[in-house]
Amino acid sequence: MQYKGSCHCGNIQFQVKGEIDSAISCNCSICQRKGTLLSFFPWEEFRLLTPDAKISSYTFNKEVIHHKFCPICGVAPYAEGVDQKGNKIAAINIRCLEDLDLNKVPVQHFNGKDF
Repeated sequence: MQYKGSCHCGNIQFQVKGEIDSAISCNCSICQRKGTLLSFFPWEEFRLLTPDAKISSYTFNKEVIHHKFCPICGVAPYAEGVDQKGNKIAAINIRCLEDLDLNKVPVQHFNGKDF
């Protein structure tokens, strides 16, 4: 399935292809504050429709995840990182996807605070 997503104001727009069979609710210092529900996709299945220059990025701690957010509305629709095998991935905040019933997505809790 292909999904379209965006920040609140539409400055950041993207598409992602794949199945969303679950999401992660992480309690690390940033995810808990943002309230994100994350689903992970291979980078090749992510297509950014916005020029990179219009997007702000934030890293912290080990600085391996690039949290992308809109400098206009402040919404953080995705992050860039690598999986345990070294493959580039997109961590999509599924709350930013259109036409997705969040009530049908099982949520797993991840203890990122102690990770």
